[in-house]
Amino acid sequence: MKKASVILLFAVAFSITASAQNYKTSLGLRAGVPYGLTIKHFMSRSVAVEGILASRWQGFVATALLEKDAPTGSYPNLHWFWGVGAHIGFWDSNPYVNTTGSVVGLDGILGLEYTFDEIPLNLSLDLLPSVNIFGSTGWGGINGALSIRYVF
Repeated sequence: MKKASVILLFAVAFSITASAQNYKTSLGLRAGVPYGLTIKHFMSRSVAVEGILASRWQGFVATALLEKDAPTGSYPNLHWFWGVGAHIGFWDSNPYVNTTGSVVGLDGILGLEYTFDEIPLNLSLDLLPSVNIFGSTGWGGINGALSIRYVF
């Protein structure tokens, strides 16, 4: 029953119709926790994949996300997005745990994105909660960042 409820929730969340962002692919920088590079590509009018290559804990984290995009209704170029994904990370020395190692976990994302008409840029602000399921297991915290991307 629980599995069916989760599947139904994702099916409904990703099937809501929405207007599309006015670009197909964007690439840029992510300033926050973690900081690094971000690329976002729309697979359909309102579903995108995002990849984040970032640095954290003197190491490296790669995150892949599947996101649903929807207009805010107030401003045509302002959209909100939400989604789920996973991450894998490696570090040399975690100052909080004082160890080296790796981690694999699950992520959620919730944010706002604004795409400019006049210039090929967009800005996004997001929250990225995570939980680590392998390696250093447990709650990964609620991370967040401001991203600026060039729109192709």
